[in-house]
This record gives sequence, structure tokens and C-alpha cells, in this order.
Amino acid sequence: MAADTEVGKESESHDVLNLAAELARKYVGEAANRRVGPSGAALAALSELNEPFPDAPSAPADVIRLLDKIGSATTVTTTGGRYFGFVNGGMVRTALAANWLAATWNQNAALRVMSPIAAELEEIVLRWVCEALGLPAECAGGLVTCATMANFTALVTARHAILARAGWDVTVDGMFGAPPIQVVVGAEVHASILKALSLAGFGKKRVTIVEADSQGRMRADKLPGLSERTILCIQAGNVNTGAFDPAGEICKAAKQQGAWVHVDGAFGLWARISRKYEHLTRGFEQADSWATDAHKWPNVGYDSGLAIIRDGAALRASMGMTAAYLEPGSRREPMHHTPESSRRARGVELWAALKSLGRSGLCGLVERTCSHAQRFAQGLRESGCEVLNEVVINQVLVSFGRSEVTREVIRRVQEDGTCWCGGTIWQGKAAMRISVSSWATTEEDVERSLDAILHIAKECRTL
Repeated sequence: MAADTEVGKESESHDVLNLAAELARKYVGEAANRRVGPSGAALAALSELNEPFPDAPSAPADVIRLLDKIGSATTVTTTGGRYFGFVNGGMVRTALAANWLAATWNQNAALRVMSPIAAELEEIVLRWVCEALGLPAECAGGLVTCATMANFTALVTARHAILARAGWDVTVDGMFGAPPIQVVVGAEVHASILKALSLAGFGKKRVTIVEADSQGRMRADKLPGLSERTILCIQAGNVNTGAFDPAGEICKAAKQQGAWVHVDGAFGLWARISRKYEHLTRGFEQADSWATDAHKWPNVGYDSGLAIIRDGAALRASMGMTAAYLEPGSRREPMHHTPESSRRARGVELWAALKSLGRSGLCGLVERTCSHAQRFAQGLRESGCEVLNEVVINQVLVSFGRSEVTREVIRRVQEDGTCWCGGTIWQGKAAMRISVSSWATTEEDVERSLDAILHIAKECRTL
């Protein structure tokens, strides 16, 4: 009887996996034609999920059907070709398939003994990323959730290394009474850097802000006095304009004084893969640490951030931990390179994406999306809209006149569902931000989205 019960459970398990796979394939197949933002009716249906914690079990198939019925309808279709918000990439098909397999494996990527495949792939992809981005071969790194956590990892490592040079062991003595560290950022610094600095114990009074130019680039001629106890944060790709800080000039000044240079390169750092756009990124290889996302331009899917550090010993000293049951092996152990210990094997889909794309495929993705951004800018200008930035890579900022009109255009575009674009404030003015980041975006997607935006903008100009 018990055996029959177990056979039944095994059969039910296969059934629910087959159902989930069928529904997932259906979602993928429809992504190109789905509305991008969910409808009002779909959002209202979310209330059906708001119930007390169930007393009894539910049939697995019923759970998955309900999740698909309500959940799929209330997703934002970031996997399609007409999502242009928040510099969110799509997810290349090989990465998606690898994600399914990795979820099935359910590996803990903390230690090599816990998952040899997770540890091996993590080591490989870190080397591949350094090769692709032209970063020093001796760099160490770790896979984290996002650029915010990558920035945090790098800044904590910088803090550790700088204080060690001053004779202070922060892992033993903490931060109370430690020699002061100066932090320098640009006026258009991304909020993730400020959050990471706060988490690392640097208050606002420790941060010196450097004037930026009209595109958000840090002005090298406005740098304050630097020293060996300075952390200088620069940007590869401003989140609004796509602009790059003048890294060569800034790094030269920093190195003369022994300062640590950290690069927030969440998406822009990947432009180094392209000969067409590599000139924008010259000098960034001279930094001491880098943060980037693979769920943006490489289109690996969420979540996939990378922290890369020139001084591997400093990374391990700041992130390592010891316990009697955590005896490390002789090779690289993932958990000693990130803030987290137990974590999913996110290196699996990163490896799959990079393996499937290769250098030429990744370069093509970057250049194609930048070309789409140029087409957006051209179409908007020709229709009398004001493009506010120099469109150097994949970011377009556009104003439709008064700020209230621009905000209304953004609201109606999101409500319309043809495409999805977000809003921002640029130099005191409301703007729509178009971030073209997905491998799935086609010329047809761009033209269809342009038509929808311009039609809505024309309606709103009468307001």
C-alpha cells in the first residue's frame, strides 16, 4: 500500500513538472505579442490570491494552474522585445533553459564540496568576463544578486585594503576609531553606490561630491585633493544618459596619490566588448574594482551581478569566514568571495549565456540595441520631441514639453501596453527614459513602439 502511495506521488510530481513546462513554453511563445504592462483587470485579479494561510494541502497541479492564471497575466513582459524600462535585459533562451536545469539541481554554491559544478562554472565565468571586458587577468571576483551588492562587495574590500595599509585591521578592530576614509563620487552618482556606502559604514559627511557636466560625467578638473585613504567611485554608463566618466584622466590622478578607484559599470562596462563603442570605456581597466550586472546587457536573467577586484587577497580577507565545519579546500571557494554564504548557483545560467553568445554574439547584442536606441532618438526628434541626451549607447531621454505633459505621456504609454518606458528627472525636468537592452527587440518592435509613443504624445499635447 505504501509503495502504491509513493508511486502515485512520483506520478503526480512528473505531472506537475510537465504542466509547468507546458505553461512556461506557452508564455515564452506568446511573449512577442503580449501587452507589456498588465491590464487593470489582470491587476484586480491579484486579490484572489489574498487568502488566509490554508489549513489543508492543495493539489500541486491546481497550485500551478492558479499561479499561471493570475501570475502570468500580471507580469511585466520583460522577456519580450518592447520593454524599455530600468535597463532591464531580456533572457537569452539558453540562459532560460540553464536556469530551469539549475533550479532542478537545487545546488548550494557556497563551497566546492557542496557543488563542484557550481564552483567550477563560477570560476570559469569570472575569467571569461575579465577576458571579454579586457580587465586584468589576475582579478578575483564573486557572483552576487545585483550591482548594488557588487558595489557593496567592492567598497567593503576597498575599505579593508585601505585601512590595512594604515595599520588597522577592520575585521578585528571594527570601524570605531578607525582612520578616516574619504569617499569621492560624481554629482550624478547612482543611488546604488550611495546605498552601498551607507551599508559599508560611510555616512554622508564622508562623501565628497564632484561637479558633473551636462551629460552627467564627472568633471576631472574638479577633483578634490586625493590620498591613499581615498575611495573614488566613477561611472561606466550613466543610468539616465548612458554617458561615461573620463576614466583615463581620473584614474591617472588617483593613482598618483594612491587612491582606490571603483567603477560602477552596471550596464555600460559591457560596451567594452564592441570595437564600435570601446572608445567610450578607455581607462576603466586601470581601476581597482568593478561592479556590473549580467542581467542587463548580457541578458542572463535575474539575478546576476558581478563584483570584480584587482586585489584578490583583499577580497578574500574582507569576505572570508571560518567555522569548524566549513574547512576550505585548496581551490577557490565561492563563499569567501561574496557577502553571502548559502546561495543559488547563478553561475550556471551565466555560463550558458556566455557560452551560447560568444564574443561576437555579445558584441552583436550590444551594437544592435544601441542602433535601436539611435532609431528611437531619430524618430522622436523628427516628430518635434526634445531628446535631452547625447545618445552614446542604449539610453534615450526625451521630453514632450511641460513636465506634467511628459508624465502623462509616460502614464498613458504604460497603460496602453504596446511598450513600457519609465520616467525620470533629468536636471530638474521630467523625462521619459527609453533603455534598449533586450536581445529580443527587433526593428519592428522599435517602429511599433515609436508609433504608439508618438500617437499618445500627440494626444497629450492638447492638455
